[in-house]
Amino acid sequence: MSSLSSPSSYTELKDAWHPSTTTVDTTSSSYWFNWRVIICCVWMAIAMVITAFLIFKYEGFRRKRTGDGGDGGEKEWSGNVYEDETWRPCLRNIHPAWLLAFRAVAFFVLLIMLIIIGLIDGPTIFFYYTQWTFALITLYFGLGTLLSLHGCYKYNKRAAGDRVDSIEAIDSERARSKGSDHTPQQSQYSSNPANFWGYVFQIIFQMNAGAVLLTDCVFWFILVPFLEIHDYSLNVLVINMHSLNAIFLLGDAALNSLSFPCFRIAYFFSWTIAYVLFQWTLHSLVHIWWPYPFLDLSSHYAPLWYFSVAVMHLPCYGAFALLVKLKHRLLQRWFPESYQSPR
Repeated sequence: MSSLSSPSSYTELKDAWHPSTTTVDTTSSSYWFNWRVIICCVWMAIAMVITAFLIFKYEGFRRKRTGDGGDGGEKEWSGNVYEDETWRPCLRNIHPAWLLAFRAVAFFVLLIMLIIIGLIDGPTIFFYYTQWTFALITLYFGLGTLLSLHGCYKYNKRAAGDRVDSIEAIDSERARSKGSDHTPQQSQYSSNPANFWGYVFQIIFQMNAGAVLLTDCVFWFILVPFLEIHDYSLNVLVINMHSLNAIFLLGDAALNSLSFPCFRIAYFFSWTIAYVLFQWTLHSLVHIWWPYPFLDLSSHYAPLWYFSVAVMHLPCYGAFALLVKLKHRLLQRWFPESYQSPR
């Protein structure tokens, strides 16, 4: 079978933990039909069943809406996404154009970096989970820029009085429908449901929340110490790819008004499962190096590695969820008149 290799900087990264040639033939049947692979397949199957259950049971676009969510209707579903949540900042005093500008800058910076690393290293960069996640967060900011553009257009029309249902009218109407036992901050959102792209945007946001933290934590706390032992010096491009993604995502999370229901960790798991299945399929067909040493199924510790990485999804996603919750708590306390609650 032919053997592939990754050029340039990522070749150096690969060579830091791999021999020049792969000694184990990943295309042989003996590589796949053994107890290690069976246990790893069980882990994968359990994860897929749980993710399917969470999405089927809780995802908002599957649920019927009750119009304004008023007093005669059913309880509002945590998975629902509203149209203006995708472009409205969390504080009323912040104009949506600031969020638009942030997303546009982040998109172009990340896109340029992705193009540069692609030109330097070629298409084999997408053997890495880092590049999958980097492309996903680039897509997030690209779609976010378009949604913010549309949101700014609607915001300016309302501010100019071209439409009767201005933001204040919507707020007061929802305040009356919800009753006096709700806080004024809870009525800042329109009852218009998000369209398909609004849901896609919300899902990608929560996928990135876990994937970016997982990528950077594995890189900085597992791979970098291992590389230091082999005297591998990181270049600026590799460092930026494992830092700017988190910086931009945290910045957007600080500004936006998106909710963060925890059941969407299912999409985060699905993203990683898709990557692992891609690697398994590729290695079953081609004799090729593993982009990460802990993915190699020839090791007797492979089931433990796979289980450990799966468990790491929980604190990575949970840490981001706590940050979002802390943000809303602090903003509600510090800026009660300007804070716009995501329900």
